[in-house]
Amino acid sequence: MEFFIKNTRRTFTLLLIGSVGLMSVALFMEHFLKLEPCILCYMQRGAVILIGIIAALGLILNPKKISQFKGLISAVLLVVITGAALSIRQLYLQSLPADLVPSCAPDMDYLFATLPFLEVLVLAFTGDGNCAEVLWTFLGISIPGWLLLAFSLMAVYCALIFKNVDEIHSHF
Repeated sequence: MEFFIKNTRRTFTLLLIGSVGLMSVALFMEHFLKLEPCILCYMQRGAVILIGIIAALGLILNPKKISQFKGLISAVLLVVITGAALSIRQLYLQSLPADLVPSCAPDMDYLFATLPFLEVLVLAFTGDGNCAEVLWTFLGISIPGWLLLAFSLMAVYCALIFKNVDEIHSHF
């Protein structure tokens, strides 16, 4: 376990690999399996991409101060929690009976062309009827369920980093 948590560059590399892996799967599902992402899917993708950007930033900056390192890991943790909340929201929508599912919204291009940005953002965070549709499962778990698992693993990883930050500090 020490291998994964005692080196700052390795920490950011693992987070970046996780982000790239998740985005690769998402793009494969969209372009090869022809699964059309909903608005909550796009928001979860945004969280995954943001994790990758923060991890890449950590690799580029190679923080020398513990406060910088903790700041970047805190940013990752905040994005991970947001992504997990979005996954939970979509899982909730997928669990609703058909008569309680919210109505479907128009596509993103139309929304951005006709609504103020803040309204589109609120709609994105609440989801719509498209988000309730289960398009794919593996082992009985839908896509947001797998993403929730991935976000949970990243959250545990970040928690382990914080727990061992004093030992990591000796490597600065």
